[in-house]
Amino acid sequence: MSLITEEQVVLDLTGADRHEATRRLAERLVASGRCTDLDTFLDDVRKREETMATGLPGGIGIPHARSTAITEPSLVFGRATGEGGGIDWGAKDGPATLVFLIAAPEGGGDAHMQMLPKLARALMKKDFKAALAAATSEAEVVRIVSAEVELDQPAGAATPTAAAASAGASGRTGAAASGSVATAEAPGGRTLNLVGVTSCPTGIAHTYMAAEGLENAAKAAGHTMLVETQGSAGSKPLSAAQIAAADAVIFAHDLPVKDAGRFAGKPLVDVGVKKGISDGPALVLQAERLVAEWDADPSKREAAAAAAASAGSSGGLVSKVEEGASTATKVRQWLMTGVSYMIPFVAAGGILIALSFMLAQIALGQDGAIQIVKYGLTAEGQFNIAQNFNPFSLTSWAALLFVIGGASFGFLVPILSGFIAFAIADRPGLVPGIVGGAVASTMGAGFLGGLVTGLLGGFVARWVSGWNVAKGVRGVMPVVVIPLLSSLITIGLFITVLGRPIKGITDGLNSWLTGMTGASSIILGIILGAMMGFDLGGPVNKVAYAFATTGLAAAGASTDAPQLKIMAAVMAAGMVAPLSMALATTIRPHLFSEPERENGKAAWLLGFSFISEGAIPFAAADPVRIIASSVVGSAVTGALAMLFGTTLRAPHGGIWVLPLIGNFLLFLVALAAGVLVMTGIVVTLKSRETNLAEIDATATV
Repeated sequence: MSLITEEQVVLDLTGADRHEATRRLAERLVASGRCTDLDTFLDDVRKREETMATGLPGGIGIPHARSTAITEPSLVFGRATGEGGGIDWGAKDGPATLVFLIAAPEGGGDAHMQMLPKLARALMKKDFKAALAAATSEAEVVRIVSAEVELDQPAGAATPTAAAASAGASGRTGAAASGSVATAEAPGGRTLNLVGVTSCPTGIAHTYMAAEGLENAAKAAGHTMLVETQGSAGSKPLSAAQIAAADAVIFAHDLPVKDAGRFAGKPLVDVGVKKGISDGPALVLQAERLVAEWDADPSKREAAAAAAASAGSSGGLVSKVEEGASTATKVRQWLMTGVSYMIPFVAAGGILIALSFMLAQIALGQDGAIQIVKYGLTAEGQFNIAQNFNPFSLTSWAALLFVIGGASFGFLVPILSGFIAFAIADRPGLVPGIVGGAVASTMGAGFLGGLVTGLLGGFVARWVSGWNVAKGVRGVMPVVVIPLLSSLITIGLFITVLGRPIKGITDGLNSWLTGMTGASSIILGIILGAMMGFDLGGPVNKVAYAFATTGLAAAGASTDAPQLKIMAAVMAAGMVAPLSMALATTIRPHLFSEPERENGKAAWLLGFSFISEGAIPFAAADPVRIIASSVVGSAVTGALAMLFGTTLRAPHGGIWVLPLIGNFLLFLVALAAGVLVMTGIVVTLKSRETNLAEIDATATV
């Protein structure tokens, strides 16, 4: 069925206010059988209006909502008449004369949903609005609208109304979603590469109109612009290469931008979505000014680059999956998405438990950690501290911190599992993933169980989401059918088939780690340290870091669990490369270029903060010598940290969490040894290169 029919056109729309007018339009949907409950749908529209008025500049009204009362994506067009020349829809420039009621099913995800963004973009075209205003019949309105939104229209194709527009007008329906770029010669200035993100609460209209407004404004200013629309038609994320090439970023959004960390280190204009529709040229001008400021003051760009490196470090969040990635890359990114969302729980829980044990040792002596567990919890695991808390007692505070930290740790496996499933299936994966992770944790399957339930839940949810179901069922798919069936299948399989074998593997792994002594622990430290130093924040580094952080879930209240030793070894090894390069540029500056010496100064802070990426500029310029040196130095530190029995509950922080490190003096010794080894190798190799170059120069003379 088409998005709009003649029955869904009202050429003489009247009403005392926009609510009455909306009701009249909605009654057409009831008459056409596309709305099953008029009052429910109108309530949903009114809730959307309360969030933000849907009147737009130029005499446009776009009341819209997702609703369980709507069976398929639909439009109702109304041309307002009567006193005042229109109906007040909340726009600052006056009443609306052209009104589109946009109705979408709650779980609308089929091909028809792709038509709504095309309509939203069409509303930004003057010729489209002029044609609607001049239409003399319902059939003519249907033809005009269908020409813009019909399913088989290629993205970017000229439409009947757009054909009359000049070459400079925008006829690029759906440009941002397809990844096309608006280009033009910059009028008397530098051509900028701009990127942006738009979103609104329902993701139906404003999202795409803002994208069109920004693209048109950028084109008029002589720039290029790519916009990622995070709306109802899905989102094709901007690639890492597109973001890296951007001079500035514009966010026009009323919802949090997904994976906003991707844009760190770029000049940013951040406004509400309606600004993207009404003030596109001003936003582009603001972006131009920011770029000029950053060009004039390089320190701003350097500070942003450092912040971006921090956001992308071993503890940073990662985006879900790169488009076109190999299967192995997808699996790694699915897993790392779960790990990245889990890390804040690890950090909060680990630091609180470590602080708890510190206070307990002060208050109760060496056995304070054991006693504080008993004090904080009853034998049945209930919160004993709730009845016995004394604000003047150090023991009470220690017990309180332990209980909160333990509660945070209880979420590690469910969150890991839930966001692995989220990376695979988006929001439909959250329920089977999180509940499956909780069941895995209850069964004692640990983080391995969480990995399995996350992958299984994600694939099952994605499979169920792709079912082609009857119109009457579409509205309840995302809120009832998908979570119900995906949870039943995922958790049922895990409990009856997969759970016990995985628990056995987990128990075996824990026994192996617990039994590690002497040479075996040193070998593990060498392997993990070498992995941390190999690609400095890349895939190999992330695997070692993920192994350490996920293992923290099994440490429990133990003060010397092997998982805590692994975490300490991994963090120490990850600090070696940037600190070594900082030291090398300090003691032998003539071996490095001026930019490298400047990077060396920044590497001190990055290294002490456990940001391995601080050594990347050096590795990029001299990969063989730097990476080889980094692997050796980091392996030395990893081995010594394991040998010394250093422990750590915090998954990140560098020297700033030094008080939380067990045997912290030996931790520093292990770190210093690795730094000295790597620095010595780097200086030796680079000095040899310099000497050979001098010999060659002498021989030439």
